[in-house]
Formats: sequence, C-alpha cells, structure tokens
Amino acid sequence: MEYTKESVIAACKEHAVLFINLQFSDILGAVKSITVPVTQLEGVLDNGIWFDGSSIQGFARISESDMYLFPDCSTFAILPWKSGVHQTARLICDVFTPDAEPFKGSPRTVLANALAEAADMGFCYRVGPELEFFLFGTDELGNPIPGALRDNVGYFDASSDSGVLVRQDMITALQAFGIHVETGHHEVAQGQHEIDFKYGDALKAADSAVTFKYVLKAIARQHGLHATFMPKPIRGINGSGMHCHQSLAGIEGGATLFHDPKDPYGLSKLAKHFIAGQLKHARALSAVIAPLVNSYKRLVPGYEAPVYISWARINRSALIRIPRAMVPEATRCELRCPDPACNPYLAFAVMLKAGLDGIKNELPLPAASEENLYEDERARVGLATLPGSLREALDALAEDTVIQEALGPHVYEKYVEAKTAEWEDYCLSVSGWELDRYLKAI
Repeated sequence: MEYTKESVIAACKEHAVLFINLQFSDILGAVKSITVPVTQLEGVLDNGIWFDGSSIQGFARISESDMYLFPDCSTFAILPWKSGVHQTARLICDVFTPDAEPFKGSPRTVLANALAEAADMGFCYRVGPELEFFLFGTDELGNPIPGALRDNVGYFDASSDSGVLVRQDMITALQAFGIHVETGHHEVAQGQHEIDFKYGDALKAADSAVTFKYVLKAIARQHGLHATFMPKPIRGINGSGMHCHQSLAGIEGGATLFHDPKDPYGLSKLAKHFIAGQLKHARALSAVIAPLVNSYKRLVPGYEAPVYISWARINRSALIRIPRAMVPEATRCELRCPDPACNPYLAFAVMLKAGLDGIKNELPLPAASEENLYEDERARVGLATLPGSLREALDALAEDTVIQEALGPHVYEKYVEAKTAEWEDYCLSVSGWELDRYLKAI
C-alpha cells in the first residue's frame, strides 16, 4: 500500500496507534528516533518537527543546531512488537534546515542527490542488498557473550538449525514493515544467517536495509539473543557481508538497461561502463562500504570475501560477479565487498556515483578473471587489491574526488573525522592477542 497523509492518519485511528516514532539516521548509520503522541501526528505531517541537530553524529555545530524532520508517508508501518497502551507506528523522515532546504549532512539526502543525478541522465538505480548476521547468546543483562553462538550448523542446514524459528519471527516482523522478504536461510558459518528482500529502487532498498537491522535486533532480544552485523566477530570463520545486486533501468522503470543478448556475458555497453567505474573507484568506495576497523579482517583470502579488484561470472573470489540470469530482466552485477555495518544510504550513493562516472567517461571494462584468484597466482598478475585496513581505505578516499563529491563536503568532512578517530583509537588500544603473545614472553 502506498501511504498518503490521509491514509496514515486513518491507519493510526483504525489500529488505535498511540505513539509515532519519527526515525532518521546519523552519518554512521545508527537509527535515531523522536517519539510523539499520535495527537501530534497531523501537525508533524504538515509542518515537520524541530530537533537539536548538534547532538547527532556528524550533523551540525552548536551554532547551526536547528533541524526539522519531515516524515515520508510511504515509510509508515506499525511496530508488530508493540500493542495496547504502547501501540506504536514509525515514519522515516527527511532532515531539513530552518530555511526549508534539505540538510546536506543527512545520509538520506546524500542518496537522494545521487539518484537525482542518475535521473537527469535518464536512469533509475535498483539495488538488492543481501545482509548476513550472527546470533549470539546473551548474559542476564542482555549483553552478547563472545563465542556463544546460537547453533552449530552450516549452509542451508535445516533439521538441526535452532535459528529457524527466530528467522521466521524476523521475517514476519519485516513483512509488517512492508518489506517483501524472498528467502531466509542459515549461512556458511556457525551462528550465521541471511534474510533477503526484494530487489528495487535504491532509496526504498536503503530504507529497508536500515529497518532490517533495527527489526532483527528487536526480534533477537525477544528470544534472549543478540543479532550483530559486525563484519568479522569471530576469527577463523566466515564474516558477514552485504552483497549488493545492482542494475539501471529507465526513469519510468521497466526493463533493465544492463542486458544485451549478443554479448557473451549478456551485458550491455552501459553495464560494462558502470562496472568499470566501480572497479576504478573500488579502493575509495571501501572507506564507506566497509566502514569499520573490523571490516578489513573479513576482506582477507580464504573466507569467500573478495580481495582482488576484478570481475567475473563463475568466480566468487572476484569483487564484482555477474550472476547467470534466467530471464533478461534479471541481468545485474553483484558487488561483493560491502558489509552490513555500512550506512546503506551512503553506500548506495557512492556505489551509484562510481558507476555513473564509468558511464560518463565510457571507461573500458578489463578482461574477466574467471580463475580462482586465491589459488592461481598467475591470475592475480596485474590486479590491484582492496585496502588492507581502514587507514588505507581513508587514504584512498582522500585521493578520489568522485567519491568525495558523492558524499558532499559536509558528510565527507564529518565522516572522515569520525573514521580517523576510530582508527587512531584502535591503534592506541592493547589487544588480547598482544597480551597473550608478549606479556609473559618479553
């Protein structure tokens, strides 16, 4: 259902909603929320609501703190885990300045700007993210217990998969938010799961990805568990990725512009330029789509995560894969390096701008790398690699004006500031590994 102001108000009356959560995200992707009683709803829909932007990561200085939230009615949903006197609905909001201008520091605005550029070029950007996550047991205070994984099964296992009921509750909750879930299954690693939702418009996909993490954490808590989207929570097993399937269509929607039946890979020239753009900017992209110190402990050989900047069809060690399409409309490319810790709004914005740069400059696509790049040393000759650390990724971002422009000056400055502080704090920390290795021996 496509909600409007009138149908949102009607739905709140029909379902006896008493509270409205007005949600938005900071530059790092954390969901923020202001709760208002439903009696304030009509005024908020008409005029927005004020909040202090200086308190939000990466938003504004004290002297520029006045911000306004304006709800997007299409994101209305009733929280399925609240009822009775706590019956609550949510609306995702856009952030505006007091001058009624979209706030350039809002991640949703950053993506909207990138999508507007694509529309000016005649394109609609479609994305299908696949978010993986781990379920951990918790202590009596609800804190996750490191190593206390929910199960001891593997890929697609079902008969002994104790996470089945948890995933089913998660799927039911996601559907209540209007998210069209397609599949759910156990992943490769112990305690690791994946739930996939329908491929579609990038802004809706980003809203869904943010909602996805928020909902799964809430349902896990109901089961006495903790859902984490940390890329590499345990050494020696696969980490969690967020593979992103992508394509371009015309601005009116319709068929993908990535398909060419005459090409051996089924790819149009447009698709090849788009992929070439993402390959060109892959190192700088990493700072946004693999945003944590921990992200680079996933991006290592041997655990199904890509390292080498390359593309292929059957080779899952490549950075970008071209899945075999059963029908022309399914022609797409799959970027395999993002992880679910990223801010989806910023991730999709920089991914799109990288692809558009390839189209604008008609960048040539290098030859496919169909050999296993982890095992065949000759196949790796001439291939660049992704950054090996967050510091290296930030250095690459500092040299890439296309990705900087995708973020905009405000978000770029604040994002780099936050991530540099994260890296410097990590460098100063003393790990358990260091203590185990050196404290007694030296």
